[in-house]
Amino acid sequence: MLHRIKLFGLALSAALLVCQSVHSQPVELSEADKTFIALQEAATKDREEKAAALADQLKDYAIPSYVDYYKLKPRLWKAGASEVDAFLTRYSGTAIADRMRNDWLLELGRRRDWTAFDRHAPLFVLKDDLQVKCYELMSAAAKGKNVAEQARNLLWQPTKYGEGCKALIGGLAKNGQFNEDDVWRQIRLAGEYGLGSLAEQLAGVVGTPKKQVARAVDLPLLRLARGLGKGRDAHETFAIALGRLAKKNHEKAAAYVLKHLSRKLTEAEQGIAWAQIALPSSMLHAPEAIDYWRKAGKAPLSIEGHEWKVRTALRAGDWQMVKDAIEAMPPFLRSEPAWVYWLGRAQAAQGEARAAKKLYESISDEYHYYGQLALEELGHKTAIPNQADATTEAELWPMETNAGLARGLKFFSIGLRLEGMREWSWELLKMRDRELFAAAEYARQHQLLDRMINASSRTRHDFDFAQRYPTPYRDMMRDVTQQLGLDLAWVYGVVRQESRFIPKIRSSAGATGLMQVMPNTAKFVARKIKMQEYNKNQLDDTKINITLGTHYLKMVLNDLDGSQVLATAAYNAGPNRVRAWRAMLTAPMEGAIFAETIPFSETRGYVKHVMSNATYYSALFESRSQSLKTRLGTIAPKNNGNTNLP
Repeated sequence: MLHRIKLFGLALSAALLVCQSVHSQPVELSEADKTFIALQEAATKDREEKAAALADQLKDYAIPSYVDYYKLKPRLWKAGASEVDAFLTRYSGTAIADRMRNDWLLELGRRRDWTAFDRHAPLFVLKDDLQVKCYELMSAAAKGKNVAEQARNLLWQPTKYGEGCKALIGGLAKNGQFNEDDVWRQIRLAGEYGLGSLAEQLAGVVGTPKKQVARAVDLPLLRLARGLGKGRDAHETFAIALGRLAKKNHEKAAAYVLKHLSRKLTEAEQGIAWAQIALPSSMLHAPEAIDYWRKAGKAPLSIEGHEWKVRTALRAGDWQMVKDAIEAMPPFLRSEPAWVYWLGRAQAAQGEARAAKKLYESISDEYHYYGQLALEELGHKTAIPNQADATTEAELWPMETNAGLARGLKFFSIGLRLEGMREWSWELLKMRDRELFAAAEYARQHQLLDRMINASSRTRHDFDFAQRYPTPYRDMMRDVTQQLGLDLAWVYGVVRQESRFIPKIRSSAGATGLMQVMPNTAKFVARKIKMQEYNKNQLDDTKINITLGTHYLKMVLNDLDGSQVLATAAYNAGPNRVRAWRAMLTAPMEGAIFAETIPFSETRGYVKHVMSNATYYSALFESRSQSLKTRLGTIAPKNNGNTNLP
C-alpha cells in the first residue's frame, strides 16, 4: 500500500506483478524443507561448497530436479558440456531445465563458445533474457551477418544489459555495423538511467575519455562548469550533464542552453540537449516541458522519452504532437495497446475518424484497460462475455496428476512463491482454453486464487470472468463497504491488484494481508476508528485487514472529493503526493489523461489496473454493461486537503 512505490526515476515500466514482489508466510517447515531453502540461498550467493554439502543431505527430497539445479548452478562457470547436457536430458521438458538452459546460454556467451551456444539457443523456450538475445546477435555477427538493425531494435533497456549487451555494442562498433551515432545513443541511455559505470565503459568504444563521461553522469555540475568545449565528445557529454542537472533543476539546465549554447550547437545537437531536459521536466509536470519537447524536434529518444513526449502533449491538449510523437515511436512500442488507443484519440481529434476507428477496433476485443477505453470510443461499454461451461471431473483429472503443478504446490507450501509460479506458468504455456479453466479450478480448490486468476486470464476464445474476478469474503466485504458507503466493485478492484487475494501475503516493505496495509497506516486508522487493543500482529487477520484497509480507503476518498482515480493513486503513492499532482492542474482534466500522466510508473499502472478491475466487477455485480470513462471521470484542480493522512 502506501510508501511501497519506487521513485519514478528508478522505477521501470515493466513493473512486476504483485505476486512476484512478495512472499506469503509458509507453514511449519520440515527439516528437509529447511535444508532445501538453505540450499537455494547458498546457490543464489554462489557458495559452491556449501551448496554441494546441503544437496548431499537431500538425496530423497520431494523435488530432486531443483536439488540438482542448485548444486550445479554455483559451479556452472567451470562446468563441462557433458555435465550440463546430462542435467538437461534428465529433466527435459521441465521448467527448471529451461532455467538451466538460460543460465548455460549466458555462460556459453561469456565463453564465446558460439558452436555450443547455437546448439542450445533454439531450444530455449521462454526466450525472455535480454542478455541471451544480445549473445545471439554476437554469434550471428561472428559469422559475418549484419545484425545492426536488430541490435538497434533490441537495445533499449540499459539496466538489463549485462556483459553480453555491452560486448555486443563494442563488437558492432569494432566491425563497423554500429557508427558513432549508435554508440552515443547508448551512452545517453546509460546517462539517462544514471548508469555512470556503463556510460564509462561505452565511452571507450568511441575513444572518449572515460572520466569525461563519468563526470557528466555522476557530477553534472562539475562537467557543466568546464564549459561546452569543442568536438562531439564535449558536446555529447555536456548534453548528458544537462539531462542529469534537469532532474533537479530543469530551469537552470534550460538556461545553459538558451544563454550560452544555442549558437555553438548544431541543430541536431540542440535537439538532443532539449530532449535531455524535456524528459525529467515532464516527469515533474513542469509547464515548460511542452516547449522543451517542441524545441527537441526529432531528436533520438529513449523509451521513456518517447512515452513522456506523448504524455506531455496529452496534458497540453496538443493532439498533433500526440499523433506525431506516437508515429515516431519504434514499431514495438507503437504497437502497445496504450499507444494504439492514444493514437486513435489523436486521429479522431484531427478529424481522421475512419483511421481512428480502425485502431480502436484492433484492440476493442481485448480484456484490459485500453481495450475497454477503445470499446467506448466505438460506442459500446464494458460487458461480461458469455460464461464458459464449467470444468468437468474428466478435465480436472490431468491437473491433479500434473507433476509441474504438484511441484508448484510444494513450493507454495514452503513459502517459495517465485519457484511455485515458475512451475505453474511453465505448465500453463502448454494449455488450451479448456485446460486453462481446469488449471484455474484446480488452483481454486487449493486456495490459490492468484493462480486461478492467472490461469483463467490466459484463455483466448472462451471466458470465465468469475475465475478472473473472484469475490472471496463476499459477506464481510459487502457489510463493511455498505457501512462505509464504499463502492464494492472498486474495493474488490483494489484488493485484486494489491494481493490477488493471498490472505497473509507480506511485501518486502512490510505491507500485509489482502489490502496490503502498512503497519503505521494500520495504527493510524485503528486509532481513528477507536479499534480497541489493536496491535500490528492482527494485520494477518482477514477481517481486521479488510476493516482497516477499507476505512483508510474511505478516508482518502473523502479527502480527495470522492474521486476514485485520486483515491486509488493515494492508496498506492500516498495522499500528499497525489494532492501535489492535482495542485499542478490549471484546468479540469479527463481522468484517463490524468491517470496516463501520473509520474510514478508503479502508481500509473496500479491506477489503470484498479479502475479496469472495478469496471469489470461492477459489470459482474449488476449484470449490465459499465462505463470505464465515467468511472475515471474528470479531475478538477485543487491544492488543499487533509494533510494529516499518512
